[in-house]
Amino acid sequence: MTFSWTEDLPQDLKEKVVKVDKKIAGRLNEIDEQVLYNQQRVLELFRKHRVGEEDLVPSTGYGYDDMGRDKIEAIYADYFKTGDALVRPQFSSATQAISVGLFSMLRPGDTLYYLTGMPYDTIQEVIGLAGDKPGNMKEWGINFKHTDLLENGEVDYEQAEKDLQDKSIKVVTIQRSLGYAVRASFTMEKIKKMLKFIKEVRPDVKIFVDNCYGEFSETEEPTFYGADMLAGSLFKNAGAGIVKGGAFLAGKKELIEGAGSRLNVPGAGKGEGATWGYLRDIYQGFFMAPHTTGEAIKGMIFTAALCEEMGMKVAPKWDDPRTDIVQTVTFGEPDPMVKFCAAIQHYSPMNSFVDPIPYHQDGYEDDVVMASGSFTEGSTIELSSDGPLRAPYRLYIQGGLSYAHDKIAITHAVEETFYKNK
Repeated sequence: MTFSWTEDLPQDLKEKVVKVDKKIAGRLNEIDEQVLYNQQRVLELFRKHRVGEEDLVPSTGYGYDDMGRDKIEAIYADYFKTGDALVRPQFSSATQAISVGLFSMLRPGDTLYYLTGMPYDTIQEVIGLAGDKPGNMKEWGINFKHTDLLENGEVDYEQAEKDLQDKSIKVVTIQRSLGYAVRASFTMEKIKKMLKFIKEVRPDVKIFVDNCYGEFSETEEPTFYGADMLAGSLFKNAGAGIVKGGAFLAGKKELIEGAGSRLNVPGAGKGEGATWGYLRDIYQGFFMAPHTTGEAIKGMIFTAALCEEMGMKVAPKWDDPRTDIVQTVTFGEPDPMVKFCAAIQHYSPMNSFVDPIPYHQDGYEDDVVMASGSFTEGSTIELSSDGPLRAPYRLYIQGGLSYAHDKIAITHAVEETFYKNK
């Protein structure tokens, strides 16, 4: 007996799915090879550091002498080819990790500079460009500058060279993923060029990379080529849908020590910080991260190909290089965007009965529609979608613990948006 998950789909949509499967097969094989490479690196690090059952025993209280915590941080540092790492459940989000990293390197009168244009909404709140919450950089006398990207979404190197002559600039930031911008995410090939440019123009500055959504999406990371520090989330790529919270920083040893003092207190620094019941998940999540990230990328390749078959504008295209787990689909108007987002919610394992309603969320300027039927709140390595209700009405789809789930959910989202009620 043969079974088909497409049995109840409209015939036209069935044919499109078959066409997409054939078209993307070679690209999916490439991702499988990338997963094998990254998985081998992670496995070798677990063997090198002799991970054992005793490393999974959590600490409490101050967290002194937490051997498992120290070992996983050594593994992260090895993977990212840095001097040290801070891998902690105490970070409530990657935004907090970014804030800790930047604040630890900046002082009153210094200037933070973004090479990759204006940062996304929640970081604007940290800087003091949006919102009115206390404790932002502006309140602490830290200045901000950025160079707008060119119309094609690329770095304006000519203008950036002029802007970097400002000697108050002490930290230069690269944002790898696109946030809610309309540009493409920056591949490692482009980030390598940025790093080289910064070091030639201002070798004295610290380079920070917002690496969210990027870990294991390629076979290289920004710290391989001279980034001084990067940040990511434990409940995105690096946690593989297993870790329930936390984030990480990886970078030069003295900078991570400074970040530890900012997260905790000077003196204790990164020597404090209990891991409670998190260690097993953090270890297992990092081990599973190459595979799970690969599944998410394959799901987004399918999403791009099928939505393109439906005549929608997508970025990146199915055969473009991938550097994160984010796929954008532009709808041009709000109704189909909200309907597509709702369908993703309806085909999620959690809260499938919920209809997403656009609303104002702290940290964002526009109403936002979100679908996230995930086991961990905000775990965008699990299939989710969101976007601000503003032109060009672009939905940001990300994640997927399994390619199979992505394929099923996205196909039915297309069905509910374009085939039903016609």
